[in-house]
Amino acid sequence: MADMKIRVLLIEDDKIDQKAFKRLVKEKGLPYEYMIAGSVSEAIRILNSEKFDIIITDYLLGDGTAFDIFDYIVDTPIIFVTGAGDEETAVRAMKAGAYDYLIKDPARNYLRVLSVTVENALKHKLLKSENILLRQQVMVRNYSSTLIGNSKNIKDILDIVKRVASTKATVLIQGESGTGKELFANIIHYNSSVSDGPFIKVNCSALAEGVLESELFGHEKGAFTGALFTKKGRFELAHGGTLFLDEIGDLPPSFQVKLLRFLQEEEFERVGGTKTLKVDVRIISATNKDLEELVKEEKFRDDLFFRLKVVSIDVPPLRERKGDIPEIINYHLNRFIEIHGKKIKGITPDAMKLIISYSWPGNIRELINCIESAVVMSLQDEITVDSLPSYIRSEKTGESSGKVDENLSEIEKKAIIAALKKTGGKKTEAAKILGIGERTLYRKLKQFKEFEDNLY
Repeated sequence: MADMKIRVLLIEDDKIDQKAFKRLVKEKGLPYEYMIAGSVSEAIRILNSEKFDIIITDYLLGDGTAFDIFDYIVDTPIIFVTGAGDEETAVRAMKAGAYDYLIKDPARNYLRVLSVTVENALKHKLLKSENILLRQQVMVRNYSSTLIGNSKNIKDILDIVKRVASTKATVLIQGESGTGKELFANIIHYNSSVSDGPFIKVNCSALAEGVLESELFGHEKGAFTGALFTKKGRFELAHGGTLFLDEIGDLPPSFQVKLLRFLQEEEFERVGGTKTLKVDVRIISATNKDLEELVKEEKFRDDLFFRLKVVSIDVPPLRERKGDIPEIINYHLNRFIEIHGKKIKGITPDAMKLIISYSWPGNIRELINCIESAVVMSLQDEITVDSLPSYIRSEKTGESSGKVDENLSEIEKKAIIAALKKTGGKKTEAAKILGIGERTLYRKLKQFKEFEDNLY
């Protein structure tokens, strides 16, 4: 920590304490690049234009309290300073998001422990960032099967994602639940020019109509009963980054016009406020509903729909990319075998056929759960039909057995060809990739003997 410059904002209206802080930095040679705000209003002005690693704030200020500033601070540790040992205020500060608090007691010379507190806060911030990154990696890994496969649908989507990521275009992602829409939003943000900025996610269906405007646009102190402090909304929190509006089809008509205004003018007012605010935010939205149909039913504004879908991505359901299912299964099968410590060599052809023929209304998410369940429940060294959840075994596909078998045969053939090409014709390695035994592979090759000359 000592080798880097730490940007610190000290919010303190007492001139003596300001001088004491400056003296501490100088005498101890602390690597602080600091600014000082002497009031709430000055602190808010600075916070709207500057970023800091640490914020140190006194509780009582000339034009308000530290709590009036908290909503303007995002992902920055706050060290809260109180003039007396007021336990209630300290607890309130911690609940509001402060990292730590110090009692401003000259007898104890609290400034002497301040540098240690700052260093600990920075370590906490780094650990928190690492945890967030780890959660993102886990999320991407869990949904990575969305990107597995060679189907034209997936290739086309990835081409769109690659082209749109580097721009600031508004993107609408449509698809059924469980298809991985959020994954594509993540990919777009983390490959964009604002990837270092915040990525704020909002589930529109989870917010009641009465609180939606306050949550998204924020509110001023006293705007309504219970509005004890000014609060930043999600649009402000996403400044310099991306705002992901999930389940956008559930937005009430009363709010649609307000969102449209923002998309047109990039400005808004907080609830109860008169000052017009502007933010630089990229909007990505997603829905599992048919917005075009909602427009026809006059439940969704057509002008908002067109504003949202500057670029449109339609994520296909799993039943429309069944050729990718064997590869998805093998990927997650190997993962869950390792996680649960099972000795499973692969999956039987009958179990594979049944999985492929299933309609998968829950899409990728449901398939992943099915594979994990099968691994856990399997009593043999292969995943069999009996290992699969009962609802999959009992579903009627509505297709004739001959037609299904014919389609499955083609899918198996493509999977085997791809594996053999990847291994240069080495059947032992190909069998491992496919998650089946060598004997099973040889049996399949005999069935597809007329194609074997063209395998590789």
